[in-house]
Amino acid sequence: RPGLALCAGCGGRIQDPFLLRVSPDLEWHVACLKCAECGQPLDETCTCFLRDGKAYCKRDYSRLFGIKCAQCRAAFSSSDLVMRARDHVYHLECFRCAACGRQLLPGD
Repeated sequence: RPGLALCAGCGGRIQDPFLLRVSPDLEWHVACLKCAECGQPLDETCTCFLRDGKAYCKRDYSRLFGIKCAQCRAAFSSSDLVMRARDHVYHLECFRCAACGRQLLPGD
């Protein structure tokens, strides 16, 4: 469909022989698909995340929109083990008694 599509990045018509389709209704010039936060090019070597029609690299998407620890406010990595208490999520080392500071373990 080159020539018919409009670039979600610059708004121009895509007449290039190649375009990048990130979702069924969003297409970019190859040069226009960049992280909306840091400007990193998002190509086949970088995972692309969408939010509200904007594209983000994995690092910025996690920083801006990812779940954060209720105690230290840091984001979680995919390898982190977590503790959940109602609507809150904590790193294991951050899940502590508010009165004495002792680390709480499952079952406490």
